[in-house]
Amino acid sequence: MTLFLVRHAQAGSRKAHDGHDRDRRLTAEGRHQAADIAGLLVDFGVTRVLTSPYRRCIETVAPAAAALGLEFELDERLAEGPAAGAIELARGLARSGAVLCSHGDIIPAILAVVDREDAVELGREPRCQKGSIWVLEPDPGLPGRFSTAVYVPPMR
Repeated sequence: MTLFLVRHAQAGSRKAHDGHDRDRRLTAEGRHQAADIAGLLVDFGVTRVLTSPYRRCIETVAPAAAALGLEFELDERLAEGPAAGAIELARGLARSGAVLCSHGDIIPAILAVVDREDAVELGREPRCQKGSIWVLEPDPGLPGRFSTAVYVPPMR
């Protein structure tokens, strides 16, 4: 089964946000992107939805989880910061049909490992726009490894 890496949708400005960054919400555009993501994921046999505990990530995947009849799972390894735990998580869920929602530092770190260690062609400069999805197909012969990756840009 496939692994889906979702970059959280458009959120309010970090500079303009009053309070802890973990509490920053999606913008109106981000909520539309979250609905688009839900619409895409319902047809792919998703089995689990894991997300960074940051509000913008939760708000990105909550519509998808609801549409799929799943509860989303908070996972601190997907939070901003060191990526080693997120990489290990992605490797462990390579064949699970899971969605992992994270940030602009974590998803590129996962992709860099997939590029380097799995020799998956990601293009010269892999994109990771807010509201985008990377679809990673597991390598049938190597558990925890990937054989292909496809970038799905945000629809808006």
